[in-house]
Amino acid sequence: MAESSPTLRLILGDQLNPLHPWLRAPRRDVVHLLMEVRQETDYARHHAQKVIGIFAAMRAFAQQLQAQGHRVRYVRIDDPSNRQSLTANLDALVRHYRAAALEYQSPDEWRLDALLRDWSQRQSIPCRAVDSQHFLTAREETATLFAGRQQWLMEHFYRVQRRRHRVLMEGAKPAGGRWNFDADNRKRWNGTPPEPPDTRPIHDHSRLWQAIESAGVQTIGHPQAEQFRWPLNRTEALQQLDRFIEHALPHFGDFQDALSPTHHLRLFHSLLSLALNTKMLHPREVLQRAEAAWQAGHAPLPAVEGFIRQILGWREYVRGVYWAHMPGYTAHNALQHQRPLPHWFWTGQTRMACMAQAIGQSLAHAYAHHIQRLMVIGNFALLAGLDPAEVHRWYLGIYIDAFEWVEAPNTLGMSQYADGGLLATKPYVSSAAYLQRMGAPCPRCHYDAQARTGERACPYNALYWHFWLRHRQRFEHHPRMGMAYRQLDRMDATTLQALRQQAEQTLNRLDAL
Repeated sequence: MAESSPTLRLILGDQLNPLHPWLRAPRRDVVHLLMEVRQETDYARHHAQKVIGIFAAMRAFAQQLQAQGHRVRYVRIDDPSNRQSLTANLDALVRHYRAAALEYQSPDEWRLDALLRDWSQRQSIPCRAVDSQHFLTAREETATLFAGRQQWLMEHFYRVQRRRHRVLMEGAKPAGGRWNFDADNRKRWNGTPPEPPDTRPIHDHSRLWQAIESAGVQTIGHPQAEQFRWPLNRTEALQQLDRFIEHALPHFGDFQDALSPTHHLRLFHSLLSLALNTKMLHPREVLQRAEAAWQAGHAPLPAVEGFIRQILGWREYVRGVYWAHMPGYTAHNALQHQRPLPHWFWTGQTRMACMAQAIGQSLAHAYAHHIQRLMVIGNFALLAGLDPAEVHRWYLGIYIDAFEWVEAPNTLGMSQYADGGLLATKPYVSSAAYLQRMGAPCPRCHYDAQARTGERACPYNALYWHFWLRHRQRFEHHPRMGMAYRQLDRMDATTLQALRQQAEQTLNRLDAL
């Protein structure tokens, strides 16, 4: 093929894998395309660090490809020729290069997959989608595995994957004789052992941030452009993996569900989700490193199993749920919750200490660990009956690792029960008692974690019982909800009325909490 009529290969911002088969050797008849476009910054209002991080990583990836001899066309956000649309830019570049063909790696989000598929069908040149070579399961595998089942339990999926990939297996049996050590991984953290130091790299992206602002991109959160702490490339991601395995994994299991009473960003979580979701790291190598740590006696089995369950189990599982149920999944609202988000979801300025800490951290760092996301913020949103579509858009925008394929099932299914129980075996709600037990900052809160009623009563308490009361018809006979309703039935009429009034007053003043 003549160099004047190359094949164009599109690489999206979450496809930054230098080990992809496309990149084994430079070819003069191939031009790799990377684009920063308003279409992708504007479909949701994203955290400033998310936009900075993805653009910075894309630019570093393009430079790496060029240094290796690959032909690259990079369209920056402030490029005068940038049409700020993926397909409009593709139209222009196909004409400019007189392209002979176009190839792209299958997107992980349904929105982009449909966009590129429809665009390809209108072209006069051959267009072909190839696999991103990242995931351990194909899109359709989860649907096939659960065909005919009303509920798609992750545990079943996880055990199938453990056997298939021979991870933490001793012959035909799971290592240690148990598939799941979750019951061992629920300890409260009291500062010992200390949280590992944050050894992530520090980058100055102030010029990039100026370009993003000048292009008119609207963001949320704090950019921290001059002290940016997220990895730019595979080398930095591998360094982060090394440090997690060495310093945090041994304690991850014990404290994976713990909350910090003060401001600790990570506790013993890996901070690897951005690198994984942009494909700087492959899940297989992460699994292998964790399993090797157990085999070497460096980390206990419950910690390693808990971490592997998140990667091999949950991450692959939610992707399968997403692809099986899109495009309609993000419209689910089984509980008919419709309240708008309180304004403090955008500021963190609430007198609830646990919410102020979790949302404030999210705004400052574009990150919160999974218990903050599920049992602090998500728990409150579900108890308060917030519109799950609004909650979904907030989670999608605020977290640096949030791409719709992983975020939507986590938010709408696991957190908000909006899919009616397809994914979660029960609604994940709790009163203040659970948060206090796991280490939430209740002692320094304006509200009293022990009180159910009164001006200083913790909002979680009355809202918890109000949730079960208003959804009694749906959950009263649920096999996992019997205890809640037995407790309700033991309450006298005066107590129930006081709880209803407290909850209704709370719901009427959400913005003032």
